[in-house]
Amino acid sequence: MPDRDAIYLTFDDGPHPEATPFVLDMLKQYQARASFFCIGKNIVIHPEIYERVIAEGHKVGNHTFDHLNGWHTTNDIYLKNILKTSKHVENKIFRPPYGRIKISQAKKLISRGWRIYMWDVLSADFDIEVTPGECLENVLTNMEPGSIIVFHDSEKAFPRMKLVLPEVLKYCKEKGWKMNVLP
Repeated sequence: MPDRDAIYLTFDDGPHPEATPFVLDMLKQYQARASFFCIGKNIVIHPEIYERVIAEGHKVGNHTFDHLNGWHTTNDIYLKNILKTSKHVENKIFRPPYGRIKISQAKKLISRGWRIYMWDVLSADFDIEVTPGECLENVLTNMEPGSIIVFHDSEKAFPRMKLVLPEVLKYCKEKGWKMNVLP
């Protein structure tokens, strides 16, 4: 169960050669730890960045190998895609891409010892129609101690995330909130 005195920053879709190192540098600057839900194919393409995430004390989780939408994927294919990423991610924490997972898929994962993490604050950094200011306001207005906030360390989200993340980190530090990895 998450610590109610902490904020849980999470990042989906990496590792990415530009966005992930930026995130890691920002986290280090603010002595913050975060959880990264990685796409398996991105781990294979950028193993050195993935290793840096781990070496710097952050947690990694599984985000499928190919960023599959569970609602549009058969259970068999979906579970095989998750297991393919498990060859690179040692723990059994998972976040479904798009937040979309069938109940039957979730039940199969949970019965095999997986923990599924969603979020309560979606930054909307992935939405090209959302300005950085709107993204920041969305996060600051909706987060509170215990919140799980999702950002994206991806090409599409980077223009917004790189402006918003430093402000969120500064805000959390000013509030005295811990920024931890998910349990």
